[in-house]
Amino acid sequence: MPPSPDSPVVLQVLPSLVTGGVERGTVEIAQAIAEAEATALVASAGGPLVRQIERAGGEHIALPLTTKSPLGIWRNAAALEAVIRQRKVSLVHARSRAPAWSAWLACRRTGVPFVTTYHGTYSEGLPFKRLYNSVMARGRIVIAASHFIADLVAERHKVDRARIRVIPRGVDPAVFDPATVAGSRIAKLAAEWRLPDGVRTVVLPGRLTSWKGHSVLLEAVARLARPDLMCVFVGSHQGRHGYARALEDQATRLGIAEQVRLVGQCDDMPAAMCLSDVVVHASTKPEAFGRVVIEAQAMGRPVIASDLGGPVETVRHGETGWRVRPNDPIALADAIAVALDLSPEEHEALGQRARASVPTVRAMQDATLDVYEAVLTGSA
Repeated sequence: MPPSPDSPVVLQVLPSLVTGGVERGTVEIAQAIAEAEATALVASAGGPLVRQIERAGGEHIALPLTTKSPLGIWRNAAALEAVIRQRKVSLVHARSRAPAWSAWLACRRTGVPFVTTYHGTYSEGLPFKRLYNSVMARGRIVIAASHFIADLVAERHKVDRARIRVIPRGVDPAVFDPATVAGSRIAKLAAEWRLPDGVRTVVLPGRLTSWKGHSVLLEAVARLARPDLMCVFVGSHQGRHGYARALEDQATRLGIAEQVRLVGQCDDMPAAMCLSDVVVHASTKPEAFGRVVIEAQAMGRPVIASDLGGPVETVRHGETGWRVRPNDPIALADAIAVALDLSPEEHEALGQRARASVPTVRAMQDATLDVYEAVLTGSA
């Protein structure tokens, strides 16, 4: 059913629509807006997920929102102002800093409500960086993916707690369901990853960047000294060829080069999780949420996560997974050993507890629509 003339028009803005949690969340909210018979607009520089926006019932507007230059931000503000006026936008939801500045300016010029999602911890090492980051705390409502981020926003930017809503990211339990993953999908990935028969797998999903802790996991695997163990890094290097080579060199120095696979981006994460005996989150810096953790839990896999940031709220130590000190290969190796030694009954019980604890996409969508309604009705 097409939206009525009086239904809200919600515009989400972000730099581009490539792979990532921000982008996937944008698609999921566009779907929820369309299902609520409102108009879902998404402005970005484009990317592979544009088609998913359209399939979800949304409309994409191409703008050069990847730019961080002051002049580019100013020009994008004018372009977004024109979109807001022409399309009678009711509310703008900003998901990244540079486009958020453009959107904030456009909203001030048009009087349209401005909402943000504070997606990361955002470093402050450079001069004026806190000011640059502060746009993500200027929403009428600021959405935080975890209580960790809510605390950071309140303390760093002096935001009234009444303006902050904690809305955890979620997974689709119909997609991340081990019962629905055919054996052929798992076998296909095993062949692509060149995994020998009978090996145990420790998988770290996440783009190749140093703070994701790949080096820590390599040290842990070397300490375990188990020739039957394969370490798989799933994620794009995003142009960091030097870092990928450094990991390969480290594996060689540790004597585990034949036990390590850098497999790049994976388009079938449910099958990748099924192929994992243990899923590791080894980040050395706090993450806002850690979506791969709940995806692994939804698939009933044993999860080991760094004891900082968002995963502190999603992994109950010893019940739905384990948390270990960040940047500690000894503690990580010990936890991997425990996970690998679970009996079938213990493995099944852990998986059931983990799956039952996972937040869903539907809950995230409904909570976000509630924020929109609160802002549009003036009850926020």
